[in-house]
Amino acid sequence: MACATIHRGFTVPQLLRGASRILPTHSALVVLRHSAFCYCTVNSTIKSKRKMDHLERTANNFRQEVISQAKVCGISNESETVKRLRLAITNKDFTFKAGQWVDFFIPGLSVVGGFSMCSSPGLLKREGILELAVKHTDHPPAHWIHTECTLDSEVALRVGGDFFFDPQPGDSPVKLVLIAGGVGINPLFSILLHIADLHGYQEGKGNGYKMGTVKLYYSAKNSSQLLFKQSSPVCEELRPHVTEGRISEKDLEKHVSKDTLWYICGPPPMIESISKLLSDIGVPRNCIFFEKWW
Repeated sequence: MACATIHRGFTVPQLLRGASRILPTHSALVVLRHSAFCYCTVNSTIKSKRKMDHLERTANNFRQEVISQAKVCGISNESETVKRLRLAITNKDFTFKAGQWVDFFIPGLSVVGGFSMCSSPGLLKREGILELAVKHTDHPPAHWIHTECTLDSEVALRVGGDFFFDPQPGDSPVKLVLIAGGVGINPLFSILLHIADLHGYQEGKGNGYKMGTVKLYYSAKNSSQLLFKQSSPVCEELRPHVTEGRISEKDLEKHVSKDTLWYICGPPPMIESISKLLSDIGVPRNCIFFEKWW
């Protein structure tokens, strides 16, 4: 199946300089107090399971105890099928790591949603705002967001997930390759924005975590389904990096190094395919992290 793929590489200074064109502008990040990296080992064969309820599927994942009330303060169309929500968080103890998700509780609805953040932890700390980008499906929470959610709707959120990037000031620099499929871009976009925050803090304060290079590979069925491109059709700056076809071994093997970490999020078949490809080109399993969306 053909797909539109953005092969986009960023050095860290480019992330900061390009913020006004590609990424929302961010100020310095106060260093988070959470532990460093979460290493998820990829099994030799990742088998897709039957479609399960979010709570059942994530029963063994980390969850915070804190549940916070939140109010919808912004709704926009990220694409024809994806709505972006801005949520004002009232609980000052509510925090998350870039890449994690929330349990999404809707008053009067028994089914609990599960959606990855697409904003940075820094935005929450600075403005008390968290953002989600939710694709329309028949699943009750997603359906509610697309058909009933309005400004000032109230929901409750609880953070969970073992897929995140949270380096600390004393950690050794690493390079990242982020590989996303469809709405699987959400947690990786959160990580990308977090890296921009970390760089801004390091550049402004002269200390903190110093990031290596970041490469983003992002695939969708067509260019209209590529999220966070800031304009439609694809903006001039990104157009040279958009190609047709699947992400290949040739695309990725040039990024293999001993200090590179690989983060993958997308449909299970894509994760299985990319994980095998990375194994075939010699990437150690403990350098690969993945999050499946269903």
